Amino acid sequence: MDTSGIGRRIAYWRGRRCLTQAEFGALVGKSRRWVQDIEGGQRQSDPRLSVLERAAEVLHVRLEMLLSDRDMRADTECVDAAELAEIRATLHRHDVLTGAFVEPDPVDMDALRRNVAYGWMAFQASDYSPLGRVLPPLIVDANRAAVQASGDALRSAQALLTLVYQLTVAAATKFGDDALAWHAADRAIMAAERSGDAVAIAGAARHVCDAMFHRGNSREAVDFATATASRHERDLVRSSQGLSVLGMLYLKASMAAAHAEHRGQVPELLEAAGDAAERLGADGNALWTAFGPTNVSIHRVSALARMNDGADAVAAAIQIEQTGLNALPRERRAAHLVDVARGLTQAGRREEAVTKLLEAEREAPEEVHCRPRTRRLVEDLRLLGAGSAEGRLRGLAGRCGLPA
Repeated sequence: MDTSGIGRRIAYWRGRRCLTQAEFGALVGKSRRWVQDIEGGQRQSDPRLSVLERAAEVLHVRLEMLLSDRDMRADTECVDAAELAEIRATLHRHDVLTGAFVEPDPVDMDALRRNVAYGWMAFQASDYSPLGRVLPPLIVDANRAAVQASGDALRSAQALLTLVYQLTVAAATKFGDDALAWHAADRAIMAAERSGDAVAIAGAARHVCDAMFHRGNSREAVDFATATASRHERDLVRSSQGLSVLGMLYLKASMAAAHAEHRGQVPELLEAAGDAAERLGADGNALWTAFGPTNVSIHRVSALARMNDGADAVAAAIQIEQTGLNALPRERRAAHLVDVARGLTQAGRREEAVTKLLEAEREAPEEVHCRPRTRRLVEDLRLLGAGSAEGRLRGLAGRCGLPA
């Protein structure tokens, strides 16, 4: 048994679960010195299987994840089930729900803003694994800040709180936890409404729309998004931030409409987003929206792929200038490549679809390896067959952790 490899993996997962060596040792019934030795590769005898089974249980991982000598990358890139459960548990905390916090010290607002920005930058860089550790304390601190604030500071704190909940929605949606996404979206819109800020409200509404349609309520998602846009458009068009969240609100509505019975709304929703992009004048990233003309174009590709118009999706993708794509965050670029791969699959061009998925993997491995929707596409291609690309597809499936 490779004791040093096991120790290295235990050290990684212990750190990811925010456990000290002493805490981990107590939970598995061993001393801190035992943990130090095994993590340092200094144990002279193999650990008993029962101990490793307990270690895996404490760390919320499968036993083979501690035993395996294969590359840990696929296991370490994603927010996992244990971290999603911790985020959910944080939302259910008594003090988070009631505001009855016992910590007397004021929240450092500058540090909180930096941490919120870090979380969003990690998400846009497809660096997802830190989010599982970052979000629970962010949720707590942002709620504490809102409880402690008053007057104008309260409105600012609520606007910051809604950004934390919006990030929670984005992460939960990315990893297929639609119930958690809806829970966080509900909190996001409530905090935004309390802020009284039209930009915050529209920003939260786009995530409500996203969470709604991922739960199967596409028609309601479109109605909610368009009602919010109509209610706040006069205020939103006055600033770049407002135009960015307005445009993204229409784009999210177009994605929901692509899944609804009345798909005829998709073109007009994309046109409304295009109008906002034209008024904005250039691609940007106000409030981490990545909104601008290029984002409108890639959403057009996504909408067509979602409506199973694969050939049109591929044709639309060809029209997008590479310079615009290069300016987008990695998460957006990789997600777009996956949409193009989906369109190619629908058009029967499966070998090209595999090539495009491999391009997405090079751009942002996490977007391919971690996202359930992308993994399903890989599985579909395996079932359909990919001709001369079978070998490359088999390798990709392995890196996604899919069974052989």
